[in-house]
Amino acid sequence: MPGAGASLVDFTGVEKSYGAVRALDGVDFFIAHGECVGIVGHNGAGKSTLMHVLNGGVALDRGRLVIAGDDQRAYSAVRAKALGLRCVFQELSLCPNLTVAENARVFHPSIRGFGWRRRAGLLIRDKLDEIFPGHGVAVDDLVQDLSIGRRQMVEIARAFSVSDQPARLVILDEPTSSLDAHTARQLLSHVRRSVESGVSCALISHILGEVLETCDRIVVMRDGKVVAADASQNFDRTKLVAAMGGVESGPAAETKAASAGARGEAPIRVRMRAKRQADRHQLVAHEGEIVGLAGLAGHGQTDFLLAAFDAASHPRPGDTVAGPVALVAGDRVSDGVFPHWSIAHNIGVRSLKSLRAGPLVSPRLEEALAESWRQRIRIRTPDVRNGILTLSGGNQQKALFARALASDARVVLMDDPMRGVDYGTKLEVYDLIRTEAEAGRTFLWYTTETEELKNCDRIYIFRNGAIVAELSRDELTEERVIHSSFAGIAS
Repeated sequence: MPGAGASLVDFTGVEKSYGAVRALDGVDFFIAHGECVGIVGHNGAGKSTLMHVLNGGVALDRGRLVIAGDDQRAYSAVRAKALGLRCVFQELSLCPNLTVAENARVFHPSIRGFGWRRRAGLLIRDKLDEIFPGHGVAVDDLVQDLSIGRRQMVEIARAFSVSDQPARLVILDEPTSSLDAHTARQLLSHVRRSVESGVSCALISHILGEVLETCDRIVVMRDGKVVAADASQNFDRTKLVAAMGGVESGPAAETKAASAGARGEAPIRVRMRAKRQADRHQLVAHEGEIVGLAGLAGHGQTDFLLAAFDAASHPRPGDTVAGPVALVAGDRVSDGVFPHWSIAHNIGVRSLKSLRAGPLVSPRLEEALAESWRQRIRIRTPDVRNGILTLSGGNQQKALFARALASDARVVLMDDPMRGVDYGTKLEVYDLIRTEAEAGRTFLWYTTETEELKNCDRIYIFRNGAIVAELSRDELTEERVIHSSFAGIAS
């Protein structure tokens, strides 16, 4: 096994605290040369903090860090990069106002002098072509104009690209969270090829199947500690969930698909076309339905949800969005959280009318609402008055769920909302969505995870901004979604 070689990275007794919160509590951890290590655990378990320490972005409080046999006493992000450590974190680090080629140059400062833009563009284009054939990204595209999935592809390609410094270890923190199944498969195949060539990888993912299939060894974290570590073949999904501190409940209970008659009797909440002039399909969602949006990432699903959100207050001829709406953004950094507000403010902002005491919002009511949802979906924080950025990425996403579900919205639009959310919480949220649907709420749910589509009554496949197929849940397979995405028809 690749993990049998000498250690490239070795942590001993690593500790890191943020005030009263102990993010890392005496962690021992290693990565061997030419090994892919999977790191799993619930939100707030310490996974990303551990990788930030390894990346040099966070200084450890106590402990020892050895890289390639050298004790790292004065460690920093610059030192980490010089040693060949690369990172792709959940919160992407690209400069939105620069082109793809210019972002490659920022990461590779050795590319300089006359013609640097052309050379930087060739470097990132060649790596994109290698990892993601058919990616659809031009090197002169502004990053801010790319979908979040394509931005993720650029970030990944940049981390694997090599100029004057080698790539010895690539850290991937939820790298497939914005990628569709086809593109995720391309990435994980590249990870295996890189490991076989001698590059080490650390893969953090809440998609347990990815970890089990891709990694040589798996490390399980809980409450800032490593609680289990073994070769991947010695784990299965049930053992991983148990080690993480949850109980595998078997396949998630699925919604009872409404019969054609019952669906026809329920009021229509949403009726829209994706492309008014070219699209022969229209999306119809009745009260109490969960309707999935699928297809390759960046093919108009998010635009459709945003159009539905706008149509609720600015109706257009032929479109119907009946009732108040709420949106759960997938790109929480750009479109979701208010970074300078507290957790309570972020949860309560969609429910201000119900939180008023006289003409003003009542802090007591706002905190009570946030606290009830903190307990309901287990947002890991000691105090909802803390800033939203004190939460891990997954817990920030939970706060966005709480914002939508605590509101009066009858239609909830979800834009790939499970990015960075741990497996146990996903199961709880699925149950919550089903309960809310049974109570009459309608959900439009775009997701890049085929497994999540099994919670939907019907699924619409998008291609090039148009709806090209409609599938029932019984017809749903990953192969069928991919085929429809490419061919434009359901086979």
